Amino acid sequence: MPAKILIVEDEIIIGMETEAAIEDLGHTSIGIAATAMEALQIADAELPDIAFVDVNLADGPTGPRVGAELAKRGVAVVFITANPRTIESQVVNAIGVLDKPVAEAELADVIAFLTAQTTQPPARLRLL
Repeated sequence: MPAKILIVEDEIIIGMETEAAIEDLGHTSIGIAATAMEALQIADAELPDIAFVDVNLADGPTGPRVGAELAKRGVAVVFITANPRTIESQVVNAIGVLDKPVAEAELADVIAFLTAQTTQPPARLRLL
């Protein structure tokens, strides 16, 4: 069953590449959000199964707050960031962190792990 995935990324090219990879893998992108407000509005309209969240968004370093809110709603949150050290382990119920850049094969492995198609976390996924 395809997962519904929210991309929280303010760099449109990266967001579009991630969206294309997700769709190539047979999953559904429910949108690309550049700000915390956009991310939560999209999540309110159509609750995602998974959210890939950057730390620094168009409205500042609001990614951790967005991730925490989405995790409270039962969304599997993985941060994808060039600054993995900025993610605090206190982001309750977030799954982990991936360093940018992320290849399509790595996204496939992470999605398989998050949807319980495999029990082995991908090598580059740092669990929180």
